Amino acid sequence: MSSLTYDLTLAGLSVGSAAALTGIGLIVTYRATGVLNFAHGAIAMVCAYVLRQCVVGWGWPLWAGAAVTLLVLAPALGVLLERFVFRPLSVLGGDPAQTLVASIGVFVLLVGGAALLWGQGARDDAPELVSADPWGQLAVVLVLAAGVGAVIRWTRFGRELRAVVDDRGLAVLGGIDADRVAAAGWAFGAFTAGLTGVLLAPYVRLDPYGLPLLVMEVVAVAVAARMRSLPVAVLVALAIGVGQSQLTRLHPSGWAEPLLQAVGANLFVVALLLAALALPRIGTRDALPRTATARVPTPQGAWIVAVVLFLLPLGFAGSDLHTSVQVPALGVVLLSLVVVTGRSGQISLGQAAYAGLGALFTALLAAGRFPGLPRLPELAALALAVVLVAPLGLLTGWPAITRRGLALALATFAVGVGVSRFVFAQPYATSGLSLGRPAGFDSDRAYYVLELALLALALLATHALRRGRTGRALAALRDHESGASAAGVRVPALKLLAFVAGAALAALGGGMLGMGLRAFDPTAYDPVRGLLWFAAVVVLGADSTLGALGAAALLVGLDAGARGGVAAALIGVLAVLVGRFPGGPYEAVRTVAGRLRPSGPAVLTPLGAEVGRRLRTSLRVPASTPRPVPAAPANDAAPADGAPRGASPPPAEDRAVLTTHDLHARYDGFTALAGVDLTVPPGRITAIVGPNGAGKSTLFHCLAGTIRPSQGQVRYGDRDITHLSPHARTRLGIARTFQQLAVFPTLTVTENIQVGAEQGHVPDPAATDRALRLFDLNGPRAKSPAAGLPTSTLRRVELARALAGSPSVLLLDEPAAGLDTAEVAALARVLKALAADGTALLVVEHDLDLVADLADVVHVMTAGRVIASGPPAHVLDTLDARETAV
Repeated sequence: MSSLTYDLTLAGLSVGSAAALTGIGLIVTYRATGVLNFAHGAIAMVCAYVLRQCVVGWGWPLWAGAAVTLLVLAPALGVLLERFVFRPLSVLGGDPAQTLVASIGVFVLLVGGAALLWGQGARDDAPELVSADPWGQLAVVLVLAAGVGAVIRWTRFGRELRAVVDDRGLAVLGGIDADRVAAAGWAFGAFTAGLTGVLLAPYVRLDPYGLPLLVMEVVAVAVAARMRSLPVAVLVALAIGVGQSQLTRLHPSGWAEPLLQAVGANLFVVALLLAALALPRIGTRDALPRTATARVPTPQGAWIVAVVLFLLPLGFAGSDLHTSVQVPALGVVLLSLVVVTGRSGQISLGQAAYAGLGALFTALLAAGRFPGLPRLPELAALALAVVLVAPLGLLTGWPAITRRGLALALATFAVGVGVSRFVFAQPYATSGLSLGRPAGFDSDRAYYVLELALLALALLATHALRRGRTGRALAALRDHESGASAAGVRVPALKLLAFVAGAALAALGGGMLGMGLRAFDPTAYDPVRGLLWFAAVVVLGADSTLGALGAAALLVGLDAGARGGVAAALIGVLAVLVGRFPGGPYEAVRTVAGRLRPSGPAVLTPLGAEVGRRLRTSLRVPASTPRPVPAAPANDAAPADGAPRGASPPPAEDRAVLTTHDLHARYDGFTALAGVDLTVPPGRITAIVGPNGAGKSTLFHCLAGTIRPSQGQVRYGDRDITHLSPHARTRLGIARTFQQLAVFPTLTVTENIQVGAEQGHVPDPAATDRALRLFDLNGPRAKSPAAGLPTSTLRRVELARALAGSPSVLLLDEPAAGLDTAEVAALARVLKALAADGTALLVVEHDLDLVADLADVVHVMTAGRVIASGPPAHVLDTLDARETAV
């Protein structure tokens, strides 16, 4: 081995060892708590600063400073975070989206606090804890990995840790102290973060922004290990470190030379992109907590106040006016997050990249340096830059089609880091760039007027995405993605629309920001800035355009009028509050105001009002009077009581039959369906019954399109729909309801039903009103948000939404769950009326009395097979006889 190769290998092992430490810490924290700790890099940075302060600032011995930093401060910081930030979230249910927002808040808080305490400049005098020789660092990594692996695999604590991760509630019931396990995991994770920081600080720039980002770039090693395998994480880290070091020997030539050199110098970023976009994803639960993205009511007169405040800078002069120029531009950037995060509920940590691309493209076009295009005036360059950047929103929009939660956060973060490293940090793209202002708007005051006009256009575009059919579809996607798809919403296309629109708005704001500063500054669009913007928008109202404008004014004002880091620290504190108040500061203010408000007359809750209404109705109507039957959906009169259920009325003759042929489904070697043949004819009610684990739900999901069978076909008439998505089946005429309610809580009852009517099989302007009357949802209740309604009402809302799309086939998953006897009887009458009108109904239900009263045909399933079929009286009597014999 040549001397150069050996030296480069040693250097690569040193870098890889630090990356392996990060991977070990992230994996242990994730396995102990289920949290992907985005604050890991910030903890590393704080520990590096504290060690420097102890040794350089206060003159302590290195061993004493290291002991205090690594053995006291770092574990204590981890325990404090677990106790006061993440434990409340685990008590609330441990939603990964909420923990993500909280961890980003901790990141921003620590970065801002470090900037306040130690300034924003880079330090090059960090003490060296371990020599540059990589063998010591490598030995530390291997010992830690082996020790942690042994503890997890062979000790009681390891068994408890695995139990807590699998099911925290069940582990607690089993006598495990889940809080102790989580605290230990956080303490060890913070220790490894601190060790990473003090090892890296002497060899990289020590500043509040650079070191945290550098540490978080190597999260790829933990993702590559599927957040589980410590040996895989260590091997991947060492391999990437050595590979990156060896690539420095290459000196490519030609037009691709700068890009290839950038790839060689940032191999961990390449690995992050591959891990986030290509490898199997982790963390696929809901995108964001609904309370964090729900529409926040705007106080009366708030917009008047906002307009006045945004007009005030026109009376400023000098530096005050120059600083104010940044506010409308940043407001447009943050509006892009309102579209992506607030409207559609998708996590986007890469919006700073699109803002930077907007500024860069505007500068290149205005300077005549954009390949293949002539020099353009500044306004034309800005408009064209928006057009060019908008399609790049697919970089994050395409992964969002199949990713949610942590997986989507990693994908968008990876794109942001990749653009920063491979575009903004490369001299070939940014050197010598200057950016002027449009002709006639050179002064700060004139340019501010132009910004206000562009901001007004951005507000109108954002408002358009909130109203009408598209706005309701986006809200449905945000509230319940599966429910939106079942209602016929084209979820993939809508996600792409949100990300493309968000990229366009971010590019517009970034270009405005660049022209306001008269330069392209890559540091203004780094990934850390993107995390800060995301946190600011979420905590100040992700679905509030007014909140985005307030966040822009707050960030610019605090950065200009106070020490650097104040804005980040404040936003971090507010984001951390998500642990106590999942709705952010708005919920906190409402809670405090409610406690301070003088007690007044008692007001019934929606559930209490519903109970009271029924009591009054029962007192007015004699017991012998039959309960009124809701009208059939096709007309205003229900079929006569004596109408035979077995006869198919004329409307059913032209309706297709839903069938399955030799359907198989398997999960990890377990056979859930083993050759199921089923027919769901029009004009009849088909029921499926059987014990838990019989395969009923799997068959239902295969029919609905949420699960694809491993073998066999699902046909609708002559068409094979086995591979059709749920929303495509809904538009074809196959609607469904859910066992767990799938309503859209931030929409009103009417808006919920409108989504089904607009996206369904046959859009009908009168369908919403008809569904409201059919299920007794009209009147004042129609304008009530679904979030405050009782379960029985929400069942009717969900069924009304499904019927508003005029389906030919209706799939019902335990429709009677949560209903009382009278409500079940009313539901049965509605379903019979639907069947009499020609609709094909499939019901999966545990209530055998309801099945006996309702169904025309009953299929009994056991072990993934249909073992009996026929009329309910015959089949259910046979089942009773078998159970009696057993």
